[in-house]
Amino acid sequence: MNFTVLIPARLASTRLPNKPLADIAGLPMVVRVAQRVGSLTHGGTRVRVVVAADSSEIMAACRLHQVEAVLTRADHASGSDRLAEACQLLSLDDQEIVINVQGDEPLIAPALVEAVARLLSEQPTASMSTAAHAIDTVADFNNPNVVKVVIDANAMALYFSRAPIPLWRDQAACLPSPPPLRHIGIYGYRVGFLRQFPTLSQAPMELTEALEQLRALWHGYRIAVHVTQEAPGAGVDTAEDLERVRRLFRV
Repeated sequence: MNFTVLIPARLASTRLPNKPLADIAGLPMVVRVAQRVGSLTHGGTRVRVVVAADSSEIMAACRLHQVEAVLTRADHASGSDRLAEACQLLSLDDQEIVINVQGDEPLIAPALVEAVARLLSEQPTASMSTAAHAIDTVADFNNPNVVKVVIDANAMALYFSRAPIPLWRDQAACLPSPPPLRHIGIYGYRVGFLRQFPTLSQAPMELTEALEQLRALWHGYRIAVHVTQEAPGAGVDTAEDLERVRRLFRV
């Protein structure tokens, strides 16, 4: 199972300017992410980790800390567009697997990255893979910022939604049983599909839910879902998130 980890890093951020370069215990955040997933090995060889940067500042930070990076266009509409360009720049073959790890996930578990890659390698009918874990509070179940996923008997995604799904018809104030699943924003792609994905027309349900992965389902592609027992580490979206993560690194 060979795969490449791609970390899209965009300097502009409405909630946290220059987020990829935010200092966490002496290192830029995107470098922290790259180093964390860079600890993965396969067959005795370290997994390749590449930052897909949109600016010379991110490129310079990566070079300073010996992190491989490629410079992509700054005007990409989405992270998947940036990843597709990175695959082209790296001359990756269509059959190869890449794992998209967000550049604001300094606490991501390397084992989760490997599990998502392994799942895609073992599911030949899937074009993508991702992850989920059980929701344990009604508040999270009802929170539109917590994306839910429903899977079939083969752990393939049926639908992703910001709405509480599946809804327990007769006990709407309680969590369904078995527990509903929270989607974790990590993706595996076959490179050939990733190159094709930005050319697909946007799906009506994608526009309604503001969830890009629904485009794949709408066009008939399958997404395999790894269900993990552990909730992911906190990501960084705001200044408050950043300070929380900094405190963890100071412990």
